Amino acid sequence: TSYVNYDKLRSNVDIVKKRLSRPLTLSEKIVYGHLDDAQNQEIDRGRTYLRLRPDRVAMQDATAQMAMLQFISSGLPRVAVPSTIHCDHLIEAQIGGEKDLARAKDINQEVYTFLSSAGAKYGVGFWKPGSGIIHQIILENYAYPGVMLIGTDSHTPNGGGLGAICIGVGGADAVDVMAGIPWELKCPKVIGVKLTGSLSGWTSPKDIILKVAGILTVKGGTGAIVEYHGPGVDSISCTGMATICNMGAEIGATTSVFPYNHRMKTYLEKTGRGEIAALADENADLLVPDEGCEYDQIIELNLNELKPHINGPFTPDYAHPVSSIGATAKEKGWPLEVKVGLIGSCTNSSYEDMGRSASLAKQALDKGLKCKAEFTVTPGSEQIRATIERDGYSKIFHDVGGIVLANACGPCIGQWDRRDVKKGEKNTIVTSFNRNFTARNDANPATHAFVTSPEIVTALAIAGTLDFNPETDFLTAANGEKFKLEPPFGDELPAKDFDPGQDTYQHPPPDGSSLSVDVNPTSNRLQLLEPFDKWSGKDLEDMKVLIKVKGKCTTDHISAAGPWLKFRGHLDNISNNMLIGAVNSENDAINKIKNRLTGEFGGVPDVARHYKA
Repeated sequence: TSYVNYDKLRSNVDIVKKRLSRPLTLSEKIVYGHLDDAQNQEIDRGRTYLRLRPDRVAMQDATAQMAMLQFISSGLPRVAVPSTIHCDHLIEAQIGGEKDLARAKDINQEVYTFLSSAGAKYGVGFWKPGSGIIHQIILENYAYPGVMLIGTDSHTPNGGGLGAICIGVGGADAVDVMAGIPWELKCPKVIGVKLTGSLSGWTSPKDIILKVAGILTVKGGTGAIVEYHGPGVDSISCTGMATICNMGAEIGATTSVFPYNHRMKTYLEKTGRGEIAALADENADLLVPDEGCEYDQIIELNLNELKPHINGPFTPDYAHPVSSIGATAKEKGWPLEVKVGLIGSCTNSSYEDMGRSASLAKQALDKGLKCKAEFTVTPGSEQIRATIERDGYSKIFHDVGGIVLANACGPCIGQWDRRDVKKGEKNTIVTSFNRNFTARNDANPATHAFVTSPEIVTALAIAGTLDFNPETDFLTAANGEKFKLEPPFGDELPAKDFDPGQDTYQHPPPDGSSLSVDVNPTSNRLQLLEPFDKWSGKDLEDMKVLIKVKGKCTTDHISAAGPWLKFRGHLDNISNNMLIGAVNSENDAINKIKNRLTGEFGGVPDVARHYKA
């Protein structure tokens, strides 16, 4: 509770309310509640730039390398706000959790040592490899209703499931906040999603965002915060709300958020933060939207009528009801055989997700069946891994033919040494992840990836085919009898409390000034930053445009993960991965742009290097 400051939030909100004399949305309360100067800040949604004071910073290990290198070059002795580093991006899925983790520790030792020592020196907490995925760790430990957190990863908005404003930023923004400089954000518009009815049967929280993505498309949320409200909210678990906010990144939203309710209170209490829940109760008026507040756009969803969805291939906003995906796939020529089903990831790896999936796997086992497709499970954190092992879910997954991978991002970000199909071979996979852009998961551009709920992934992995609708279709048991899967069921939270598993956190010492941080000058993975030449004071004119990008330009297109992650701490090497996945508007080609000085075509980094020289 020493980090929780509702008094500051309240005083800022009171000032802004007096100035604007209108009811505020929840996201406005939290965002304006963190203004550097609430009295004088110009506030106009979609137009002015806000100067903000976020409460916390979180960084994953790929982006943390450059952020810490930048912080080191600032010359400051210690971070100005509580900050943490999370080792989740550099662990490649290959054989199974334990062996993959050991291999990653060996391959990435230089980077882990750098991050651990830099964290200790500059006052940053360090979550070691194997601790879990950054967003799950934040939800379990750091997010709380009304906090403003910035994270160096696109899916930071996950924390909105706990009533927090959590925004994904670049490393340079994180460095500003760690250095105590106000952070700038264009004043967000607010899209309201009103939920009525309640979730039941095969429909899951994931289906809400799969449906919203279909409505808003990959750019419909740009410049806006998506704010869920209405009577339907109470039918969703806290971790289910996090799932919805997490995948809001796929509609381009600044972030997404839910109002504080009893589901969040229960989650805080179960994760050892009952004192924060009590404070949130006392300040509940700050943590819900005002009556009569206005949204820039409203979407209404009746959860009683919402059916299970599956989105893809190649884009997360191409939405289909599960009942019609088989017919669409046949018509479009998409492969029907499901080669791999993958559950977990930062979007869907909660205790509830694992329990609901295990309830389906158990039904198959009871009828003598195993998964027809390969099946992988990625726990979101060491706490989830230990708890699902204790409660028997891991054994069910193993018995049905699944492999439990390391507590890390793994295949979701392309950290997957996939060997069951050749590169270029057309095939279908189904995942409970958030993104499915071309080649994202396995570097194979012919892989048709579909995103859906972990429950639907599990059902399709058991059936082995995309045209299976678990609500209506039958499976054949080992003894030949036909049977239908009962709708999934899983406890929202463990009855026996969470098992924290192994301790994987390193807290920084109170004073790290005597500690050193080593970077080998010949390293190909880490490179200390050299200051830029002093600016002449004159504007740069007649600059060449390197590339004008056509269509999607997500972080995947700008600098995809996978094999390039190992160079994230080496500015020169990672520059070879700049915009090489983006489409050039001039010729519709990927990584082929015109060098304006020579007239010849070349790769984006090659032309950039020529211009620089």
